[in-house]
Amino acid sequence: MFDSPAEALKFIQQNDVAMVDLKVAGLRGQWLHVTIPASRFGTKHFEEGVGYDGSSGSGFAAIESGDVCARPDPSTAFIDPFWERKTLSFICDTVSADTRELLPIDPRCTLRRAVQYMRSTGIADEAWMAPEFEFTVYDRVELINEPYHTSVVIRSAERVNSGDAVPLPHMGGYMASPPSEQLHDLRSDIALTLGELGVPVRYHHHEVGAAGQCEVEIELVPVPRVADMAMLTKYVIKNVARRHNKLATFMPKPILNEPGNGMHVHQRLEKNGKPVFFDDSGQRYADMSDTGLQYIGGLLAHGQALTALTNPSTNSFKRLIEGYEAPVALFFSLANRSAAIRIPRYAKKPASKRIEYRPGDFTCNIYYALAAMLMAGLDGVRQRIDVAARHFGPFDVDISHQPAEFRAKIDALPRSLMGAMAALQADCDFLLAGEVFTQPFIDAWCTMLRRQRVDAVAHRPHPFEFQLYLDC
Repeated sequence: MFDSPAEALKFIQQNDVAMVDLKVAGLRGQWLHVTIPASRFGTKHFEEGVGYDGSSGSGFAAIESGDVCARPDPSTAFIDPFWERKTLSFICDTVSADTRELLPIDPRCTLRRAVQYMRSTGIADEAWMAPEFEFTVYDRVELINEPYHTSVVIRSAERVNSGDAVPLPHMGGYMASPPSEQLHDLRSDIALTLGELGVPVRYHHHEVGAAGQCEVEIELVPVPRVADMAMLTKYVIKNVARRHNKLATFMPKPILNEPGNGMHVHQRLEKNGKPVFFDDSGQRYADMSDTGLQYIGGLLAHGQALTALTNPSTNSFKRLIEGYEAPVALFFSLANRSAAIRIPRYAKKPASKRIEYRPGDFTCNIYYALAAMLMAGLDGVRQRIDVAARHFGPFDVDISHQPAEFRAKIDALPRSLMGAMAALQADCDFLLAGEVFTQPFIDAWCTMLRRQRVDAVAHRPHPFEFQLYLDC
């Protein structure tokens, strides 16, 4: 929004801004915030930032020192639509409290390093990406997690016969129309709010999941700006739902036997303003260039390791099962939704030629996830990976119906978060190029996932275990 701190401060003074809100992306990918009265906000905040305890909430103290600062980026400013008093929000970089240098593990900083590395290779000078936002909207979720009482009750009007609309059938929500689908106005409110904040929305619709599953798609945007937009989009979706007295969740698999919420990431590269993935000979599969196929090869070659960054939750792997339009195997295809990478059939023009990486979900830290995907693709180009020789495809078939010998040649995605972490530890050199990621970060990331996610779930009795074992 602003080209300089001076421009931002002038806007604050001339537009009756009451509060200034600083938003920080923590280690796990969540936004934290601290708010300053506009009358107290000045140049020093852009130069020094605002100190906060990195040991509480952000997770940075697990790797770095506890004292850090949030330093606002003037280009990210927006009037926050959810506060009663007029509030100007900034997305911040995290810097060291003593030196004011960028914290190496700061998510925004990590993604910028990935872009710098891409440019240093000469492969491309711009990476364009766009995640698809799949989420579920419920009327209410009643959750109890106590030693003697464990329960989850999910309320959704779209699954209840209210007398004025037929409930949506099981896995029958795709592009459903009112009155059975009841979330159109909410999604339109989301889309219009995002448009006012500069996020280019392509469209919205009801997704396959019957109980309130929705999708919002945005246009491709250069990295790293698209990651800021993704954070803003999640923020808007959750808060607009709250305004409608509902709850929006990006949880990958909230409902048994219904499709889960993924994060399909569209990607393309440019060099000197020209698309890198398009081949104009008319002789190549889906008009993909060698560079494009090698980029695909890199994503698939490192796909198992990537899941520890793109799917870093125990719940993620309850979504990655056959039968629910979620990938389970690392191959690519044209318009095949069972593939880990889909080349959209409708993207025929040079500037629109792109690939869609489908395994990820929004439990990720979007900055780390996009950086890791970019690094994997670039490594494929650097190594000139031959997708056919590696048995990555293209396979224009539903592989679940193929013979076992055929399927055995295709690498599978990990079946658990522990499997994903083991894959990352075994295959992380591609992330270390250009010091985009570091080995200490990867080690600490896996330690955090094991302690806070794997162990936290594994140590708790599951309600279904009572059904299996109560009478053993």
